Amino acid sequence: MGTHSHTETQKVINRLSRAIGHLESIRTMVEEGRECSEVLIQIAAVKSAVNNIGKLILQDHIEHCVIDAVATGDTQVLQDLSKAIDQFVK
Repeated sequence: MGTHSHTETQKVINRLSRAIGHLESIRTMVEEGRECSEVLIQIAAVKSAVNNIGKLILQDHIEHCVIDAVATGDTQVLQDLSKAIDQFVK
């Protein structure tokens, strides 16, 4: 991404830190032998948080990098984005 600016980087980092903390608490739940249903609910919450982080990154990327790429005729950025979206939505 080099020269492209991302306005939401700190928000992404903060959300990642929260998701990592949440995962660590889930590990503790498993170590303590908590109910499987409780663990699964917490895993679902982390999955949702991670998906939302991905959406934030995607939105920021489109609003900055993709707009720049279209303006400069850089089709590689669009090809890379298409591949990334394919992986993200699997």
